Amino acid sequence: MSEDAADATRTVMAFLKAMETLDYDRAVMLVADDCEYTNPPPIGTVTGPAGIRAVLQPFFAPTLENEFRVLRAAQSGAVVFTERLDRHKLADRWVELPVTGVFEVRDRQITYWRDYFNAATILSQWPAG
Repeated sequence: MSEDAADATRTVMAFLKAMETLDYDRAVMLVADDCEYTNPPPIGTVTGPAGIRAVLQPFFAPTLENEFRVLRAAQSGAVVFTERLDRHKLADRWVELPVTGVFEVRDRQITYWRDYFNAATILSQWPAG
């Protein structure tokens, strides 16, 4: 694995670890100002650290604990693919969501992040609010 690929993978794993603990300050330090983050509808696309935080922080508000299990990871240069099982502990249960993520990294910052999952799987289990 080239140093660039190793850096890209380390950056993505560090980002996921920070998000797992809901350490938004640490997580967004790994995101470029022009990063494009896309989720399936109805969530859509946002840009940059502030956009990512604006989507994720309120969404994860009812979460008591998170676990992002990376089942498989692969990279090609600056592109990192992850197959994950995102687990979220709510007040009364754990919610699990299979996710595939695609990340692009430049200069140890995420410049592109797109997650693929069935939105109905998570939204049907998530508290309204």
